[in-house]
Amino acid sequence: MDRRIIFHIDVNSAFLSWTALARLEAGDETDLRRIPSIIGGDTQKRHGIVLAKSIPAKAYGIVTGEPVVNAFRKCPVLVSAAPDHTLYKQKSHMLMEYLASVCPDIEQVSIDECYMDYTPIAEKYASPEQAAATIKDQVCEQFGFTVNVGISDRKVLAKMASDFKKPNLVHTLYSYEIAEKMWPLPVSSLFMCGKSSVETLHKLGIVTIGDLAKADRTILESHLKSHGITLWEYANGIDDSAVFPEPAKAKGVGNSTTLSADVTDAGEAKRVLLELAESVGRRLRASRQSAELVCVEIKYHTFRSVSHQMPLPSATASDDVLYHCACRLFDDLWDGTPIRLLGLRTGKLVAEDEPVQLSLFDYQSPVSEKQKKLDAALDSIRSRFGRDAVVRASLYDADSK
Repeated sequence: MDRRIIFHIDVNSAFLSWTALARLEAGDETDLRRIPSIIGGDTQKRHGIVLAKSIPAKAYGIVTGEPVVNAFRKCPVLVSAAPDHTLYKQKSHMLMEYLASVCPDIEQVSIDECYMDYTPIAEKYASPEQAAATIKDQVCEQFGFTVNVGISDRKVLAKMASDFKKPNLVHTLYSYEIAEKMWPLPVSSLFMCGKSSVETLHKLGIVTIGDLAKADRTILESHLKSHGITLWEYANGIDDSAVFPEPAKAKGVGNSTTLSADVTDAGEAKRVLLELAESVGRRLRASRQSAELVCVEIKYHTFRSVSHQMPLPSATASDDVLYHCACRLFDDLWDGTPIRLLGLRTGKLVAEDEPVQLSLFDYQSPVSEKQKKLDAALDSIRSRFGRDAVVRASLYDADSK
């Protein structure tokens, strides 16, 4: 096979499907998936937001992320169920275990979706489409819920394809199909293009993904910074990232924090990332390990989560390197939506004394011996006198305010 083929496998309305199955197994005669129903909030007080909706509920104009009370205004006969996160973790684990038995090269990116590299199993099937259809049908037969499978030669396009018409379908979106299948769609359909970005693009006269793909990069960057360039690249199908079979959180060190108030300022978010980088770096050094991969997670106030990861220049446990890479990932990820939680994880861990492979163009190690000694000295002081014994000026000023 000459080209890389990637699947994106996504459970259709996961929380609602999993709750519906649990209720049916408990003897409930009503399938939530077949009536106007939602998952979210306090079912008695009708507080909170919609986490998932059925297809009949969608027909009433109900959207994920809107207040539950608004959903009931749209559909007075709506049935609401509270989320059961323990159940969802169990269902997710079962699904990922099955998919890993089909192909070991999977990268789980959320509780209900993952990427799969088709290459290791290509010889078993007549085509990628046949393989995807088989996986889809077996999931439905074994577990009782449905998935969509997107197929492409690019991760971002596979993700887009899986979001096409639902449920229980297979779609392709290869690079040569972008103009026909993706460019006519509204920019709001583009992966990583949130509400704030859509509003900015509309002001620039950019309505479709095709408009965005043909737009001037410098104009996009001036209005949306690095996120504008990322959106332009995605609109043109530019994404060279590979499937990482070993998730960063499976064998790694990480930390996350739920913010006391939703954050809407990039500077404030990056101060939180700095604290997380220091915490993760300290734990890496304490375990005498270095990381080759870093990942940033953002959970918005709507409870939608996004994450992005990148390989580090070389294996490191340096707070500064982790922080600067985390900021790059944050700038690519954040769409301006208020942030509820921030997380930083590292993966692909190696022993701290593992030899570092430098390229011909490296004129110095990414982390100097002086910096390593400084990190070690700070770790020693904090272990003796507490983690707040030495605080960076930027964090001190933020706290004192």
